[in-house]
Amino acid sequence: MENNIENIILEHLKALRAGQGKIEYELKEIKGRLSSLESSVASGRRDTVLQQEDIYRQQAAIDRIKERIDRIERRLDLTE
Repeated sequence: MENNIENIILEHLKALRAGQGKIEYELKEIKGRLSSLESSVASGRRDTVLQQEDIYRQQAAIDRIKERIDRIERRLDLTE
């Protein structure tokens, strides 16, 4: 009887160890996928920052062109 109890306990321990191994494997997979997701988010943020910088540069160029046009209009007396 005692031998059966030991066998049952051993079987349960083996099942627990196998379940733990599966959980560890899945956790490693999830960590890898999370790292990939974090990299994608960081890349998207970099792209957004670069696009925003382009917009600021374009706006600065437009402002300089507008100032030049205003100055030309004043010199030619084209302003109202």
